[in-house]
Amino acid sequence: MSKPMKVDRTAGAAATGRSRIRWRTASVAAAAAAALLAGCANRDSVTVGSIPDDYRTNHPIVLAEKEQALDLPVASSDRGMTDVHRIALEGFLGRYDRSATPVVRVMVPSGSANDVAAAHASSGFVSVLKANGVPSSRIAVSHYQADPSETAAPIRVAYSALQAQTGKCGRWPADILENADNKHYANFGCSYQNNLAAQIANPADLLGPRKPTSIDAAKRGVAIGEWQATPGDWTQEVEY
Repeated sequence: MSKPMKVDRTAGAAATGRSRIRWRTASVAAAAAAALLAGCANRDSVTVGSIPDDYRTNHPIVLAEKEQALDLPVASSDRGMTDVHRIALEGFLGRYDRSATPVVRVMVPSGSANDVAAAHASSGFVSVLKANGVPSSRIAVSHYQADPSETAAPIRVAYSALQAQTGKCGRWPADILENADNKHYANFGCSYQNNLAAQIANPADLLGPRKPTSIDAAKRGVAIGEWQATPGDWTQEVEY
């Protein structure tokens, strides 16, 4: 009588366990590959919300022509332009573009209690304008109707100039507390952009870089001479 065959159940269980491990390993590898492919997706084309998430885009600095104005009160007892008027006017003309030479308007009050004093002072204003590089053909003197009771109606000096600026601040279209996405609110960065634009001395610098200026040959000669006079001590500071 033949003996029954013995079945190696241990070997079968081990094979089943190895197959399950391989299946789990393949599943984990597939999930990792999917995560890596998702990380390579292009998210730049996705637009979220109606307000840009960059304050420089939301409040751009632009160049525009804007009127520069200065009001200088004239007392009825004045007999011409005062030193206060002259200093303020010369400071105001510091940003006047002498290459473009825009028209400078001098508006003198008329009908006020100080109209005579203002008329005398306006002639001094015109002299200061000419002395600061404003051509006579670019100076326009006019009058405006002032309040008869005004005893110190100002003379207004104005001209148009290119200026860096942003839009008006103070836009609050929605409650900033109702922002579950933690995005920038509409007014975010507006004051910063306005302050930055106000500090730009030459608005044309925003259009592109300026070419290098020529060297100061005399100053360079002095520096080289001082350096050659002390060849043994290169650490000595050169005084200009």
